[in-house]
Amino acid sequence: MIDPNKPSILLVEDEENLHESLKLNLELEGYQITSAFDGVQAMKAVQNEYFDLIIMDVMLPEMDGLSVTQNIRLTNTEVPILILSAKDSSADRVTGLKKGADDYLTKPFNLEELLLRVQKLIQKAKRLQDKSFVGETYSFGGNTVDFKAQQATTLRGEKIDLSKKEAMLLKLLVENKNEVVPREKILQSVWGYNVYPTTRTIDNFILSFRKYFEEDSRNPKYFHSVRGVGYKYAE
Repeated sequence: MIDPNKPSILLVEDEENLHESLKLNLELEGYQITSAFDGVQAMKAVQNEYFDLIIMDVMLPEMDGLSVTQNIRLTNTEVPILILSAKDSSADRVTGLKKGADDYLTKPFNLEELLLRVQKLIQKAKRLQDKSFVGETYSFGGNTVDFKAQQATTLRGEKIDLSKKEAMLLKLLVENKNEVVPREKILQSVWGYNVYPTTRTIDNFILSFRKYFEEDSRNPKYFHSVRGVGYKYAE
């Protein structure tokens, strides 16, 4: 059973004994672990699930860890990636960071150090996600939204009752004003899904917002879909 309060980690490591040892220790720390044993499995997992952190071995079958990291960064710039590598030269570390890793740990490593780095990366990502705080009410373009009461008054003076999920999605988009919010983050934050349903779920909410708040719902000024990536509230 997925617990949205427990951070989820994708563990990508092909050496079975090390994989099992890391998985066990991370679970004891309260993390939910999804396992991948090669680069292709890792890519599939990232496309289907939301993760708070990825632990990525470099030497993998099918596709090496640096290539996987580079591929993930094409569509997901937010998830922290911790590289594990037997190569410890500064050039290797620089290459790993250039490919999109957030941290680099060389094997053999101290388990306590790994757990500390995991904790720090997840906390840092969470702080960045919570960067913009919006109060209980928010106004834009003649519309006023009361998130706590789950009500809105539109620019035409209509009063609208918002569902809890509508209010949550609206607040999330407003807090990330002028930035594209990936669909994965929306589904995890608003619906609490770890495994994604169809994007149509969010599309329908965005269509409703345009109907409520835009002067011309066919030419939206505020609520935008960014094909293949996510959604954006712009002002």
